[in-house]
Amino acid sequence: MDKIIIRDLALRTFIGVDESEQEKKQDVVLNLVLSVDLRAAGQSDRLEDTVNYRTLKHAIVAAVEGGRFHLLEYLAEQVAALTLLDVRIRKVEVTVDKPGVLRYARSVAVVIERTQQKSE
Repeated sequence: MDKIIIRDLALRTFIGVDESEQEKKQDVVLNLVLSVDLRAAGQSDRLEDTVNYRTLKHAIVAAVEGGRFHLLEYLAEQVAALTLLDVRIRKVEVTVDKPGVLRYARSVAVVIERTQQKSE
């Protein structure tokens, strides 16, 4: 399957289980790998034949920067669900990094992979 990759989307949001973590926005870095058939766009050179990653980025920024989260896992699930609203995206891998959360570690991250659910 073909892929569109969004790398190092640096955002700020309220995230963490400690009260102090919810007092000010913190940095998170998102990476997404979208599995999507790109053949039509590759042949037509038309935006309508592919996933508009700028539109997707705007939706993700609004959801993440406008939200409050306790867990990286929950944030990742929300981003995956939002991404899969576009039925052309068959699968998404979402990585969420939270820099500076552990001493001696650059960041802590979660990685999830979700696919379109078939309706019956």
